[in-house]
Amino acid sequence: MHVITPSSDLVTATPAAVMTGLAAPSRGSAELSTWQVRMEPGSAGPEHVVDREQVWMPTRGSVEVTAGGRTERVAAGQALVLPAGVVRQLRAAEEPFEALVAMPAAGRASVPGTEGTRSLPWAE
Repeated sequence: MHVITPSSDLVTATPAAVMTGLAAPSRGSAELSTWQVRMEPGSAGPEHVVDREQVWMPTRGSVEVTAGGRTERVAAGQALVLPAGVVRQLRAAEEPFEALVAMPAAGRASVPGTEGTRSLPWAE
């Protein structure tokens, strides 16, 4: 059993969001990575692709998600399944947005039009 307590060393801030790592291989999980995401109103992440399926569970506010050419608004109390390999972009609505995210371990991300992939530090 592993109990992970969020702390400042598990936080990664980007221009679009703040991710707080929870379960991950570096913290005792063999198969899953989980983290909390916080986005300020109107902030948006870049278009990107993740090579693992992700499940987003909003806990506060709502987010507009464009994935595979389709746009949906997802709000607290709903769940969003983002398939692996699909170009996606998330944009917080008018209020702060928070969600818990789960993904199989060892996921990597890429940005369309650029070479290579990068790890997700909050999920390692």
